[in-house]
Amino acid sequence: MATSVDHIPSQPSPPPGPARLDAAPPPPRRVPLPVLLTGLGLALPLSLVCGAGLGASGLSWAEVVRYLWAGLTGGAISPDEVAAYTIVWELRLSRAVLAAIVGAGLSAIGVAVQAMVRNALADPFVLGISSGAAVGANAVLIFGALGALGIWALSTAAFVSALVAMTLVYAVARTERGLTPLRLVLTGTAMYYGFSAVTTFMVFAAERGEAARSAMMWLLGSLSGANWASVPIAAGAVLLGLGYLAWSARRLNALAMGDETAAALGVDPGRLRRELFLVAAAVTGAVVAVSGAIGFVGLMVPHAVRMLVGADHRRLLAVAPLAGAVLLIWVDILSRVVLAPAELPVGVLTAVIGVPCFILLMRRRTYSFGGI
Repeated sequence: MATSVDHIPSQPSPPPGPARLDAAPPPPRRVPLPVLLTGLGLALPLSLVCGAGLGASGLSWAEVVRYLWAGLTGGAISPDEVAAYTIVWELRLSRAVLAAIVGAGLSAIGVAVQAMVRNALADPFVLGISSGAAVGANAVLIFGALGALGIWALSTAAFVSALVAMTLVYAVARTERGLTPLRLVLTGTAMYYGFSAVTTFMVFAAERGEAARSAMMWLLGSLSGANWASVPIAAGAVLLGLGYLAWSARRLNALAMGDETAAALGVDPGRLRRELFLVAAAVTGAVVAVSGAIGFVGLMVPHAVRMLVGADHRRLLAVAPLAGAVLLIWVDILSRVVLAPAELPVGVLTAVIGVPCFILLMRRRTYSFGGI
């Protein structure tokens, strides 16, 4: 007699044993968003104070706090304290603030670029913008181009050449179907190597050894030229970029799931990708113009934050800029104190710190790019 489907006996359960190799990893533990934001919100001002207080000159913390308070409130200082005040307020604090701005910008754009090209290995430099900016910066450092602009020559040349690089990448990558992730990655990578070859040639063609050394320092990333005059431009570009990305967070969630899914959810993937490309290029150009080519921040921070809060871009874009800002402040502090009074390029330390951290991150079975 046939057995009714409602009464088919269940299959016996397999005996307990070791977990199968292909078993799905357990869901990752998420850190509550308020806890992360509170912790980073407290760490950022503390890091800024440490950035202003730590360095080769032997200033006490009481002096550092007093000079910071005088700078914030417009208080008076004695004539014999002018030199120490200049070190704390004009040199160290401006550098720490710029490091926070650069770290926040690179981290946020890293989140956006990874969603734009749907590639876990993408970062702000995959578009070839940083290497394009390097061409203009090296023209100033090595050949003295745009000398009439004075202190603005380096930033102006780097930003303009970044925009030129952006235009070239866009023109080559664009097709009748718009901008596709694969063409963007391939075009940006090709342009990166092309612009890097130009900058390498410029360094070797330099007649002055000091100019070549400055160019190499800039290429590896450095905040040694930071001053308060360079803060407003970088801060304005980063804040505008963060505002746009926060407004587009829901669309980024849709885009990260694929073009077809995004279109089904009412998002035009081609238009959004063009907007993201322009924002990423503008912010990266502005940041690179004041700090040089600091790598790995835009790659490492988004992945680390994604492990903590998940793949929702509303959470990612709330945490990643703060995490990137705190990270780069401390990396810059290390660059100044490890071999004091000499200074290491910031990009060297971000790679030294980032590579092992990224390898450990990738070895975690609970981590999956784009997974919730």
